[in-house]
Amino acid sequence: MPEGDAVYRTAARLRGALDGQVLTRSEFRVPRHATADLTGRTVLETVSRGKHLLTRVEGGLTVHTHLRMDGSWQVAPAGRSVPGGDRVRLILANRQWQAVGIRLGMVDLLRTADEGKVVGHLGPDLLGDDWDPAEAVRRLSRDPDTTIGEALLDQRNLAGIGTIYRAETLFLRGVWPWRRVGDVGDLEGLVTLAQRLLAANRHHAGTVTTGDRRPAHQTWVYGRAGRPCRRCGTRISRGEMGTGPQERLIMWCGGCQPG
Repeated sequence: MPEGDAVYRTAARLRGALDGQVLTRSEFRVPRHATADLTGRTVLETVSRGKHLLTRVEGGLTVHTHLRMDGSWQVAPAGRSVPGGDRVRLILANRQWQAVGIRLGMVDLLRTADEGKVVGHLGPDLLGDDWDPAEAVRRLSRDPDTTIGEALLDQRNLAGIGTIYRAETLFLRGVWPWRRVGDVGDLEGLVTLAQRLLAANRHHAGTVTTGDRRPAHQTWVYGRAGRPCRRCGTRISRGEMGTGPQERLIMWCGGCQPG
């Protein structure tokens, strides 16, 4: 699933193509909003909120989208052919550019005043103006018995972190993913590091946490299961955290992150 930095970049692309422009094409290819038509309205702005995207349109309306696992927004010159089949969920276009939402996990049209219904539950955004490490720590600390690995992925605590940044942050802090939140000594240092990692990658594609942009050198543990740790040589472990639909991949170094 795209993480906060990728969604931040997507919002920037949509802003560059749509902000301040009058829509000449509006197609919601989802049953709930199949009859909605935003043609003739000006796009005011697109912002990211954690892993959510909010495109605000003249008339007090907001298009809310979420990429989930496989979604993406493709921005191209207006008039370019659109992918066939049922992959396209939404098209917003003006005279110069068109934005095509492919396999979007969520597509909603709501009043801008009601945005809280879809993003109001989120914790402080790691890349947003509302970022507040103290508030993130307060939210994480509400359930001291949950594992830190699960707590970091709970978007109600802090918004934008996913499996990649969870694994990399915990490695860099030397924290075992199954350690209880209440047993983690410096939560503020942990969330501050996570924010720094996302911020460092927000303007370019790819995730680099090692400082080395060469292929196969960009991360410490994520994507490196079974390979030796770059620090201590211990074989990187791989497992699953969470239950049911919340189960997610986790990687860690047993040497650098002892249980």
